Amino acid sequence: MTTITKDMTIGDILRIDEGFVPILLETGMHCLGCPSSQAESLEDACAVHGTDVNAIVAKMNAYLAAK
Repeated sequence: MTTITKDMTIGDILRIDEGFVPILLETGMHCLGCPSSQAESLEDACAVHGTDVNAIVAKMNAYLAAK
């Protein structure tokens, strides 16, 4: 099983499963299709949006585990 980590890029995460889109949108990350965001790490994106990266990672991994 794939595990999401905070150092993965947004692009890599979305290539794993597009089901992560709603999770990211909930945190205010609305420019997921932007070329810059595709190369940004989840940790950096969370820092910009004032979101707890560990909580997002846990939520994403729980989503994968439930599939």
